[in-house]
Amino acid sequence: MNIEFILLLFMIGFIGSFISGMVGIGGSIIKYPLLLYIPPLLGFVAFTTHEVSGISAIQVFFATISGVFAYRKGGYLNRSLIIYMGISILIGSFIGGYGSKLLSEEIINLVYAILATIAALLMFVPNKGLDDIPLNQVTFNPALAAVAAFIVGGASGIVGAAGAFILVPIMLVVLKIPTRMTIATSLAITFISSIGSTVGKILTGQVLFLPSIIMVVASVIASPIGAMVGKKVNTKMLQVILAVLIVTTSIKIWLDLF
Repeated sequence: MNIEFILLLFMIGFIGSFISGMVGIGGSIIKYPLLLYIPPLLGFVAFTTHEVSGISAIQVFFATISGVFAYRKGGYLNRSLIIYMGISILIGSFIGGYGSKLLSEEIINLVYAILATIAALLMFVPNKGLDDIPLNQVTFNPALAAVAAFIVGGASGIVGAAGAFILVPIMLVVLKIPTRMTIATSLAITFISSIGSTVGKILTGQVLFLPSIIMVVASVIASPIGAMVGKKVNTKMLQVILAVLIVTTSIKIWLDLF
């Protein structure tokens, strides 16, 4: 691996992690297609889908740790929601991460495309008035939260994403959680999810450790910076940024599948 390839991986990791910290996602929705398409486009060796999902799983684990620390103050972390969704998503993500070894590259990309499409559609459902609710008065359906987290965990574990890019719109639209609390809390839940998918990927030999380390270093630097910027950006703008990212990625993956 030459210096040019190392720098390219670092830039991919930095850009994805900055955005993930800012909008409350693990960053795989950005880095998954970038790792898949950019290296061969620039003349470098292409990663396989299994390798990309393994690198993504490791990177998300560290990116979300940094993001959670940045949001730990201010009352944005909903502990009850973290417990209900965290336990369910951990179980689901381990099953998905471990079982992904048995799936073809086309199936993994298909799962990713379906997740991104659902997330894109959910982002356009109106959720007016949520951000006017005081943080200490936020309520949710525990059973619905747990079931949704388990399903998201299983699917996202397959592609090495911790599922925040679909978890965020579910929390906003289905569970009716205010935007800033959603962003902060989803990072904590995503961190828990990444534990399951990372362990599953490592146990099945899907992780390339040197590229993963490079992505992790970029994540640790960029994710807290993104989180600090996210605190100062208008919540509507954060939702628009997330929606654009999800829609763009969804379209690209579907075009490549057919």
